[in-house]
Amino acid sequence: MSRFPIKIKNAYWSYGDQKVLNGITLSIQKGMFYSVIGPNGSGKTTLLKNIGHILSPMKNTIFLEEQDITTFSRKQIAQNLAIVPQNTEIDFSFTVFDIIMMGRTPYLKRFQGESPEDKQIVEDAMKSTNTWSLRNKKIDELSGGERQRVIMARAIAQKTDILLLDEPISHLDIQHQIELMGLIKQLNQQKQITVIAVLHDLNIAAEYSDTIILLHKGSIFAMDTPNKVLIPEYIHQVYGVNVDIIKNPITHKPHIIPIYADG
Repeated sequence: MSRFPIKIKNAYWSYGDQKVLNGITLSIQKGMFYSVIGPNGSGKTTLLKNIGHILSPMKNTIFLEEQDITTFSRKQIAQNLAIVPQNTEIDFSFTVFDIIMMGRTPYLKRFQGESPEDKQIVEDAMKSTNTWSLRNKKIDELSGGERQRVIMARAIAQKTDILLLDEPISHLDIQHQIELMGLIKQLNQQKQITVIAVLHDLNIAAEYSDTIILLHKGSIFAMDTPNKVLIPEYIHQVYGVNVDIIKNPITHKPHIIPIYADG
C-alpha cells in the first residue's frame, strides 16, 4: 500500500440543484486517524460516501492506490476498504453471526463456502466488539447500539487496510462509545489501519484523531491536528457558537466547553 492510499482531487457533488461538495482536494495518509467534522449539511457523509463509492463520484476525482475508484468493481472496493454506515437497519432477519460473516464475502469465490479461517476471523471480530454473546440472535431483535457494534464487527471481519465510519458511536451508551473508539484506535495504531470517521462530538474527535478535517458549506475550512483546528475562532465561524478550550489534564488534548450566555 502506498503512503497515500486515498487521494481526492477537486471533488464536487450535488443533490439536484443543491451543491454539497465544493471542490474537495486532499490526500489521506496510510495509518492515520482522520475525523471529519462540521455542522449538519456541511458535506461530511456525502464526502465519505464518495470515497466509499456508495455514491458514484465523478471520474478522476477519487483515487484508491493511484487508481480511479470508478474503475474498481464492488468486490475490489470491499477488499480495500470497509464501511460502517450511519443507518444500520437491515431488512432481513439473519443471525448476528451470519451478518458478520458477510464481511468475508469479498474473498469468497462464487458458491464457495466459508473456511475455518473465515470463521476464526469472524469470531475474533465478534469478541473484539463484545458481540460474541449475540451470535445466535436475529439482527432485528437487537437494540440500536447492539446493531451498531455488529456492523462494526462485520467491517473488522473484512480485514481491510481502510475503515470508513459514519457516526460509529451515535447509538451507543458512554461505556460502549469508549470501548468502540478504543478498539478503532487500537486497530489504527497496532495494525496501521487508516481510519476516516465522521463524528459530531468534537471532544471525541479531539481525543482520538491525528488529523481533523473541518468542513464548512462543502469545502475544507481547516485540516490539521486537533490543537490547530479546534480553536475558538474556527468553531465560532463554522458552528456559530462561542466556546472555551481547555487541555484535558490526562491526555493533553483540547477539550471544548460551550459558553452559555446568561438569561
